Amino acid sequence: MSHTYSKQRPSTIQKLFNAIAPTYDRTNAILSFQLHRLWNRQLIKRTFNPDDPGAFLDLCCGTGAIGLGHLSQTTTPTKAYLLDFSEGMLSIAKQRASALKLERHDIAYIQADAQQIPLPDASVKYATIAYGIRNVQSPKACIEEAFRVLSPGGTFAILELTQPSNPLLRFLHQIHLKYLLPLLGKLSTHNKEAYQYLSSSIKSFTPPKELQLLLYGAGFKQIKITSLCGGIATILLGTKPQT
Repeated sequence: MSHTYSKQRPSTIQKLFNAIAPTYDRTNAILSFQLHRLWNRQLIKRTFNPDDPGAFLDLCCGTGAIGLGHLSQTTTPTKAYLLDFSEGMLSIAKQRASALKLERHDIAYIQADAQQIPLPDASVKYATIAYGIRNVQSPKACIEEAFRVLSPGGTFAILELTQPSNPLLRFLHQIHLKYLLPLLGKLSTHNKEAYQYLSSSIKSFTPPKELQLLLYGAGFKQIKITSLCGGIATILLGTKPQT
């Protein structure tokens, strides 16, 4: 684990994402061999119902790949909350929204902690968090907050980088995380330690089955786990009961 960055000291993670924000999208594309685009599309497709539009919250929104990706596909004017505690990431998201010409939508950018969402109870129909929950100090607190702000019948989706179960794929994945990811991170951002942290955060993070238990514990029902690319990434979907 990197000594500079630790999710137990959230200010260091904030500093990390501010530092890598300008090159984050490019580096993601390199590190995931562009697969993250496919995973993001899967998340959007599985979460949002085009026949039932509604306000949504994108937690740890980063540069807006999920939130703005959804808005660019929907013609219905939508209220969107893009939340991140990195000012640098939100700044890139705003630039991206401007380039996509999304004026028909009402987008609010919120610099805040995903464990303390500054929104009223039952105020959004959908909530997403992509590649963010492993960097939150308490995933349990984040999930409970997502449950609180969702309206009854609302959907919460988590997309996270995980570890494959297949032994050969797992071995190759470990090599990628240990050697390739920090090296590529250093070449593209000149911040090797940031990507060492991101690598170790994937290796040490809660397995999907344990995340599923946290979702049940918060009150979510009908929880589905979808493994992507042999388990390199995983989507968890949960529904807030109607009553």
